[in-house]
Amino acid sequence: MTDSNGRPRAGSIPAGKTGADTIFPPGDANRDIALRLKALYDDVENQPIPDMFLDLLEKLDAAEAAGRKS
Repeated sequence: MTDSNGRPRAGSIPAGKTGADTIFPPGDANRDIALRLKALYDDVENQPIPDMFLDLLEKLDAAEAAGRKS
């Protein structure tokens, strides 16, 4: 499916492709930027959650649970 500009609609990207692969022609600067941003996002997404952040979430959950008991 495509939109009125002939670009693929969201959710209609073929398996194994990124949005940049289907929207921008090879060599297009926007395509290169989109691919690099996607790679950066994937890298950040795959990093473990820092222990300090997990500790904070546990403290917030405990405070919320204590607030319900009061």
